[in-house]
Amino acid sequence: MTAFIVYVLRGEKYHSIVRMAVLNGFLAYVFYAGAILLDLGRWWNIANPLIGNRFGVNSVLFLVAWHFLLYMLAQLVEISPAFAEWLGFKKARKFLASLTLGAVIIGITLSTLHQSGLGALFLMAKWKIHPLWYTEFIPLLFFVSSIYAGLSVVIFIGTVSFRVFDKDRIDEEYRKSWDDIIIDLGKACAVTMFVYFFLQILILIHGKHWPLLNTGMGYWYLTELIGLLLIPGFLFSWGVKSGNPVPIRIAAVLTMIGVIVNRVDYSIIAYKWYLPLSERYIPTIMEVVITLAIVFTMVWVFIWIVNRVPILKKPPQWAIEQEEEEESVERVAALGPQLGLTMADGGSSIDKDKR
Repeated sequence: MTAFIVYVLRGEKYHSIVRMAVLNGFLAYVFYAGAILLDLGRWWNIANPLIGNRFGVNSVLFLVAWHFLLYMLAQLVEISPAFAEWLGFKKARKFLASLTLGAVIIGITLSTLHQSGLGALFLMAKWKIHPLWYTEFIPLLFFVSSIYAGLSVVIFIGTVSFRVFDKDRIDEEYRKSWDDIIIDLGKACAVTMFVYFFLQILILIHGKHWPLLNTGMGYWYLTELIGLLLIPGFLFSWGVKSGNPVPIRIAAVLTMIGVIVNRVDYSIIAYKWYLPLSERYIPTIMEVVITLAIVFTMVWVFIWIVNRVPILKKPPQWAIEQEEEEESVERVAALGPQLGLTMADGGSSIDKDKR
């Protein structure tokens, strides 16, 4: 999302965080893939969804697998200029930078399809998911929630990074602009969270599930809806209106917890909710330990890269000069049609026409 704002919409204000956001997303997807390999046991079966083996090319899993792979490659292209700058590969950096815009456009499309595709997987489990969570609009809900989830992660990681890394790793200009960026990100989170809440209320009314709210699962549903969605939404709004980044940071943490709980609800808590607890899937201690080990390893790799690669600091001077040269070429190309029209009119200058 941040890459789309910077490279497509030309939101230069957010340029200081775009590499951090892309790097975090790329590492997350890489380690997700590693976690899947560990979970499979027989790692060579990872190719089955990609080639349509057993599931077929018309399955949702086939689409999700390809969206996942292509989105990961798109993020690799987006972050690759930073590594070229670190290694001093000037020609490679120029070539990779020319691919960034296309990679961002492809990436934002794939992420939209990927998030909604994950939600579509649960459409096949209609009779296994609690009615308060199941709806034919699960793909839409997954997509909308992924927007404010991603922005909340950027707020959280950015806040921690600007406190942990010293001045040699973060430019002072970037550090000073961070609070203003947080407020803008909080505004986007507040809007999307209220849209999500409005959709949930419409689905609840349409499904006529009011009596289910007065049950144990109903209380848990309200806890998620109010405590981990509506309250963070108001905190985001309060922080934006008052210009105070503190409520926004608190809301970002609550939002991340809320999205995690929501995904756990679909896959564990609300899934086969009618079975006794002894017959339902509960992650073992070893599974939890492996998951935490993967997360902490990803954090370590993130720190290692930020300490070496220009992620939160400006690129080297030669890379800045390359960007300025590319921008000047783009401006000349944009003025080309205007110059062509002038020549077609017999070469009359614009100044002469004004006179």
